[in-house]
Amino acid sequence: MTTIRDIARHSGTSISSVSRVVNNSGYVGAATRAKVEASIAALGYKPHAGARSLRSGRSRLIGMLVPTLEVDFFARLADRIERRLFDAGLQLLICSTAEAVERETACVATLLAQQIDGVIVASINGGGAHFDRLQQAVPVVALDRPLSGDNVCLVRSDHATGGYQAARHLLDLGHRRVAIIGAPSHSAPVEQRVAGALQAFEEAALAAPRVVLGEHHNLAACQALAATCLEVSERPTALLATSDIAGIGAIRAAQEIGLKVPEDLSVIGFDDIPAAAYVTPALTTLAQPIDALAEAVVARVLGDTASAGDAILPVTLVLRSTTAPPHP
Repeated sequence: MTTIRDIARHSGTSISSVSRVVNNSGYVGAATRAKVEASIAALGYKPHAGARSLRSGRSRLIGMLVPTLEVDFFARLADRIERRLFDAGLQLLICSTAEAVERETACVATLLAQQIDGVIVASINGGGAHFDRLQQAVPVVALDRPLSGDNVCLVRSDHATGGYQAARHLLDLGHRRVAIIGAPSHSAPVEQRVAGALQAFEEAALAAPRVVLGEHHNLAACQALAATCLEVSERPTALLATSDIAGIGAIRAAQEIGLKVPEDLSVIGFDDIPAAAYVTPALTTLAQPIDALAEAVVARVLGDTASAGDAILPVTLVLRSTTAPPHP
């Protein structure tokens, strides 16, 4: 699909000039406008229908609420969404809520004051009066976490099936003593991944694994969670981490007490962040479809009628070097 970046390259003009021509906003010199219009015709560029409908709105700003930008998943997804919106002639205004309801409420007020034309929300607890006000004002797309409301569509990965796949992979390798670690415990995706993993053990007629969830999703906190599972007399032969951060923390915890991964302990993560391929050993994980998620979110926030409703996208098992059959 042709974008305004392609038009800028073809015409030898700036992206901002192309945007002004496409959106009929701001001054563009006659010569520059002629170059841009010629490239639009040559490349067959068609502005996004949803973006065109928003041009009669207030700001051509789309808001985005995320729990944190320190988590690689949200940072990469925000980047992909911003690029797609920019190519559609819109800008993204990102607010980090720091997993705090008070800050989330303040962020909603800020976005409404900016007269945004739509908002993408990864909510903390799935609702609240501040979101009721938001939904009355603009289109809302829930991202990764469900949000209450009659006209809210949800875009997320299939976390439960991913958790099931992770557990099934360990079971197929022969692991029976498995522990599950992750954070934050209140996160709907974490809960869904754990539920999927527990379902795999139930179907295998095996005792449910120990589940240890924390509140802080960083390497140090996740390493500490893993250590609580490993410093026991009957140590698990595998750790199922609900994120790659938790998986990398588990590798570090194992190495600090002299365990080899995967010889003494198998570890599987979730997300497939870039670091997962570069940690030693490289982390086996479930990959979330970042680009497909971004496409689905943008289509819905722009009101693409062909992309209405919820989108639950599959995850993919990525085999690397941290899982193997347990020692006899």
